[in-house]
Amino acid sequence: MKIIITGGGGFLGSRLCAKLLERGTLTGPSGNQEPITRVVLFDAYFHGAATDPRVEQLVGDISSRDAVFKAIGPEAASIFHLASMVSGECEERFDDALRVNLDGGRNVFEAARAAAGRPRVVFASSIAGYGGEAMIEENNDRTKLTPRTTYGMTKVICELLVNDHTRKGHFDGRSARLPTVIVRPGKPNAAASSWASGMFREPLGGIDCPLPVRRSQSHPMTGYRTVIDSLIALHEIPETKLSDDRGYVLPAHRVTPELADTVLKEAAKERGLTLGKIVDAFDPRIQGIVDNWPVAVDGSRAVALGLPKPPALKRILEEYLEDYGG
Repeated sequence: MKIIITGGGGFLGSRLCAKLLERGTLTGPSGNQEPITRVVLFDAYFHGAATDPRVEQLVGDISSRDAVFKAIGPEAASIFHLASMVSGECEERFDDALRVNLDGGRNVFEAARAAAGRPRVVFASSIAGYGGEAMIEENNDRTKLTPRTTYGMTKVICELLVNDHTRKGHFDGRSARLPTVIVRPGKPNAAASSWASGMFREPLGGIDCPLPVRRSQSHPMTGYRTVIDSLIALHEIPETKLSDDRGYVLPAHRVTPELADTVLKEAAKERGLTLGKIVDAFDPRIQGIVDNWPVAVDGSRAVALGLPKPPALKRILEEYLEDYGG
């Protein structure tokens, strides 16, 4: 079976590809486990060449209908749509956000609609879909989605499109509403949540990390291994077990920089690491964006389906050290 991963050159996309290749099979059009014979990674750029003969890398623009239709093709069995501009970029570049996140999503969904059979589509949404006066202490799948960022708005519209395409029988869609994913390797990016990974990654590497938000700022976070497992698990759920609302917020820890500092020191003491510091560098623009995001989420509906809970926060740090060496 042919699998498509948009955003396949990125951190989550490349890890999802590796996990699928390791797994070897997914539920196919037959309803049974079928061998994964081809994985098409679609992205604007790639950091290196693929080494597995089952993998094909296609460079293209997600906002180009022709490029997306060519990548997905009529024989796609499953599509994981991860390609997106990040939150900070979307606030600064409204028109580009609509072109990439919204038009790009429409292109993917229309290509899935045109594919033979009824492919499964897993869309990576975001807790940035919550916002404004509708937010509650622990936002869940019944909390009204009233985002207060352009990024969140595009994600919510795509969730609604997934629901409607599914209702009409165009494809079998599922949306995973992702908390902030930690710990991302590499350097800080333009996401307003970049500090969430940075406040772990930099100190673990012996580097000071500027913190643009309040130390008491609470934010939902989960580990990247758990997110990859969740995307695959959501794909594998039989359609008969899903409701007409195909959007599921994933469970997450409620983390503050204060808690991060405590857990970092515990991990460093056990491993004999010399930590960098979390340094206050308040940025009112970033804090203003984060103020419109939820402080906690309730992922019990996803857990009831069989999606995994994240491990303890210290274990998430250990996973990062195991994979990327601190």
